[in-house]
Amino acid sequence: MLNRRIAEDQAVIVGAGISGLTAAIALASRGLAVTVLERAAQPGGKMRTVPIGASQIDSGPTVFTMRWVFEELFAAANRNFSDHVKLRPLDVLARHAWDDSGHLDLFADEARSADAIGAFAGAAEAARFRQFCADARETYRRLERPFLRSAKPSLPGLIISSGWRGLLQLPKIRPFTTMWNALGDYFHDPRMRQLFGRYATYCGSSPYMAPATLMLVAHVEQEGVWVIEGGMHQLATALADCASALGVQIRYEQEVREVTIAGGRANGVTLSSGEHMAASNVIVSADVTALGSGLFGADAARAAVPVKLNERSLSAVTWSLVARTSGFPLSRHNVFFSRDYAAEFDDIFNKGAVPDEPTVYVCAQDRADNEATLLRDDAEELLVLINAPAVGDRYPFGPAQVERYAERAFAVLQRCGLTVTHDPQRTVATTPNDFHRMFPATGGALYGRASHGWTASFRRPGARTKIPGLYVAGGSTHPGPGVPMAALSGRSAAASLYDDLAEMRGWKQARDPATP
Repeated sequence: MLNRRIAEDQAVIVGAGISGLTAAIALASRGLAVTVLERAAQPGGKMRTVPIGASQIDSGPTVFTMRWVFEELFAAANRNFSDHVKLRPLDVLARHAWDDSGHLDLFADEARSADAIGAFAGAAEAARFRQFCADARETYRRLERPFLRSAKPSLPGLIISSGWRGLLQLPKIRPFTTMWNALGDYFHDPRMRQLFGRYATYCGSSPYMAPATLMLVAHVEQEGVWVIEGGMHQLATALADCASALGVQIRYEQEVREVTIAGGRANGVTLSSGEHMAASNVIVSADVTALGSGLFGADAARAAVPVKLNERSLSAVTWSLVARTSGFPLSRHNVFFSRDYAAEFDDIFNKGAVPDEPTVYVCAQDRADNEATLLRDDAEELLVLINAPAVGDRYPFGPAQVERYAERAFAVLQRCGLTVTHDPQRTVATTPNDFHRMFPATGGALYGRASHGWTASFRRPGARTKIPGLYVAGGSTHPGPGVPMAALSGRSAAASLYDDLAEMRGWKQARDPATP
């Protein structure tokens, strides 16, 4: 009976990315009538593929963690996640190199990682790694419910949620220490400090300015990294299929021009075609800067505060390609480090420039773990990525510049022993200009606001906005960027919307397990 009553209320979701689809499933599971509007021809948002011949190269997120987020989502919809998405756990989490003298693997098995670090950097460093893992695990434990699962956390709320002991335990999660400085307390080998400092970039940030609490990312990976059979986009397809099976209407190639406001609350959306869709609730699954900048109408702009230029997270220059490789034994995920990490982030965040010598990430998509043979006979599918400043709305990245950046990136690979022989006809570059076009108003920032300073994590907006009936979700909102975080933001938006409806209608609430 409750579901029949709820179905009278229409929810419109703008965007069929991970957060939008997750919100749609969560709402439809509770009986709401939901329509998703997506301007692209397929679901996924940032989870995109680039076609090269017969290949479809994953050219967005490539790392899948925190599978429990999706297992809970599907379970709430009376479905089994594993029936819809086939996962293969990785033994080697990532392979790391600094030069051509060898490499260091991190494993799903912490003991194997410690042994590898011991062989690479000495027994004392291995012992310090063990302590780092223990502290990262404790940081995650303390923050999962009051922060990750919270609709809109605050520092006082974190303390209160832990009782009076919370204040005493606060120093243990080190919110006032930079990640780089904290890592210096654990690791004496600069390569180890560099390796674990890279986790700040998962939030689009610099390890020199991000808080030490981000070391929880290390624990997230230690808990498991999986490969999705068929590519990352299969996750978006599975979410869209699940939503459709629950009765969600997904309309592709439908661009929303305006979120309409009447009587002080959201009352629907207007499409570029001129069609108006009435809805008692709207979730915008897009970068909050697009909303706050007025791209969804002047009336809706007061719902969000745009991210300033100097607050933007990282962008990237990427190359999706099919190529032959030799020399370096690639695993699935590979990182080739620059020789001057401080200069790299100074170039990006202080000078607004692509680094002279960047750290390079290579996702070898025909490989799983440490396989000696490829799944292809001739060449392999690769995504090559370097971090870049989010200045795609201010600086043109023309062919000459992109070629110069490619020379820098592939020179780093060559220095570390990897030769990539590629054909320009089988290579597609993506720059901050392109990301700005795909995600308007961002300058190409891929992670919303950079997590710089101890307050940054609390400055991401929660699901509720200043306008009743209008909610936000996505990687630029709380709890932050990344596939599982975006999904949590979608669940939070759905839970907030449902709770507000329930309060207005006097319904008894059936809470989402993602919320406290």
